[in-house]
Amino acid sequence: MTKAQLTIIDRYIIRKFLGTFFFTIVLIILIAVVFDISEKIDDFMESHAPLDKIIFDYYLNFIPYFVVLFSPLFTFVSVIYFTSRMAYNTEITAILSSGVSFRRLLIPYFISAFVLTLLAFLLNNFVIPHSTGRMMQFEEIYYYNSPRLVSERNIHKQIEPGVFIYMESFNTLTNSGRRFSIEKYNNGELVSKLLSDEIRWDSTQNKWRISNYYIRNYKSDHQEILSGQRIDTTLTITPEEFRRRDDAVEALNLGELNQFIKEQKLQGNQDISLSLLEKHKRFSFPFSAFILTLIGVSVSSKKVKGGIGMQLGLGLLISFAYIVFMQFSSQFAISGTLTPLVAVWIPNILFAIIAVFLFRLAPR
Repeated sequence: MTKAQLTIIDRYIIRKFLGTFFFTIVLIILIAVVFDISEKIDDFMESHAPLDKIIFDYYLNFIPYFVVLFSPLFTFVSVIYFTSRMAYNTEITAILSSGVSFRRLLIPYFISAFVLTLLAFLLNNFVIPHSTGRMMQFEEIYYYNSPRLVSERNIHKQIEPGVFIYMESFNTLTNSGRRFSIEKYNNGELVSKLLSDEIRWDSTQNKWRISNYYIRNYKSDHQEILSGQRIDTTLTITPEEFRRRDDAVEALNLGELNQFIKEQKLQGNQDISLSLLEKHKRFSFPFSAFILTLIGVSVSSKKVKGGIGMQLGLGLLISFAYIVFMQFSSQFAISGTLTPLVAVWIPNILFAIIAVFLFRLAPR
């Protein structure tokens, strides 16, 4: 549909939809920021966080993260609020009585939903990750404000094709691992194996320092054995791999996230469900705007007993149910019961069925 084909009513609904959406965002964000400040103010003061960093590094990055996280709620509440007001003022009745079908009435709603879907997709994949990364950096310095020990045990990773490493344990405070070994394969055959007592990260040279090592190289007709007290080497892995937060994937844009998933698969990491969930959510969450818009219009396009308050209450209940169901289904993917793709799309499929049912009950 071109701009010239949009009627006055279409432009009126689009303006109302988007205007209410952004007004709702500002209102709810102000409340969220106040609650967050009251919760964390003591930690900020204790860690002596500078005011400019609190404002620019944390809260200016917290806001877009919060907006995208609850965008389904904002979309749904916006549709319910302004549509119920139109119904209460008999505007919906007048539009339908003039010969405009309910299907035709949905067009400006879906145009607005498309704008919000596109905006959410772009923000989710290319803007929010950067702001989330800055927010996480601030939290690490001024909120957690103490080194967090992460000690992994029995680590097996494929760091590149045909190259496997093993460590009995790794300590992120000392950046060192115990009982380290590395195996290299060529066409499925073992060609080299290194065993050592310890491996430690040298931050000055950005290299790994291997202590008390023993190397066995397998030749076609003999074995070559080397040993020594210390050897420095580079590996396609750094200590950051071991101290990465579970939610660190939220700070990766779409290209970086795809590359990270590819690397994790290459390393033989079987637990990549969180990464795949994050990737699929970035597609399913924006798409939910269409489904929740259809539900919102169908529910609020006629007068009901209890007025606007009743419809707003119903709208909040349905939108929170969607968000809770999304989190609930995600747990099945984490536990391995469902694939991440199925887990994140089940809420959309279920609520799409609800949307079609409510659409059939809407006034004509």
